[in-house]
Amino acid sequence: MGRYDFRPLRVHQHASQLLAAERTRVVPPWHEVIGTIPPAQTLVRSQPLQHQERPRRPKTRKPSKLFQPQRIVYEEDTLRREFFGDHPWELARPRVVLENDGKDAERKDWSLSFQPDRPVDGESVVQRQMFLLHGNPEAGHMPDPNMTPAKAYDQARKEFYEMRLQQDIERRVAKEEALATGAYFGKSTLQIGMELEDKAYEEWKAWASKEVVEQEQKRAAMYTGIGSEAASLPEADPQVDAALEELDATIPAQGQEAQGGATIKP
Repeated sequence: MGRYDFRPLRVHQHASQLLAAERTRVVPPWHEVIGTIPPAQTLVRSQPLQHQERPRRPKTRKPSKLFQPQRIVYEEDTLRREFFGDHPWELARPRVVLENDGKDAERKDWSLSFQPDRPVDGESVVQRQMFLLHGNPEAGHMPDPNMTPAKAYDQARKEFYEMRLQQDIERRVAKEEALATGAYFGKSTLQIGMELEDKAYEEWKAWASKEVVEQEQKRAAMYTGIGSEAASLPEADPQVDAALEELDATIPAQGQEAQGGATIKP
């Protein structure tokens, strides 16, 4: 068969021969369809569309990734990566990802700082930065030729900070007005977090105290062997002590000649 296997291309031909020879009487459901619309006969893969120029290097062998599709990259992805890299806690905020057709942001007027019917989030900063860089020629807003990505990012970020500060002040004032009229609010997220932290600390403190006591007990048990041996010795007998003292008196000291004693008879 060689390098290529052509048997899948001859399935219709083989089935037709079996039917003509009456070796099978059941016509497959796909027989007529395959005969009318045969599969492609091309066995050579075509190179995918190149979205960007690849650096070509003089090589003697064929590149291994020649038929790999190109990676699709949007400019907004780079701006999102930069913003959320500087503001990671923005990803923790709840967001509504429901859209009509995925192009809701394109129908907004981003010549304004932020949209009144759209929550202020990182995507607003990205769309505002895109407008500062490229404008909107269809609506008559031409881009500023002196605008750079860094300047656009700083301007959009400054407007974002001002809008968030304004929202925080509005929430604080609304809470104070509600408290003045007799409203009652539960614990804030900061208070709940501090209570959970204090609870975890107290649990760790109790565990640490227990571990310290166990370590001290183990350390004290290492030196109990000497005391146990001394306690296991029998009590002293007065008669034995008196006999030992009498025996010590008869033994001469070192460097002194022995005097007296019993005579040894042959």
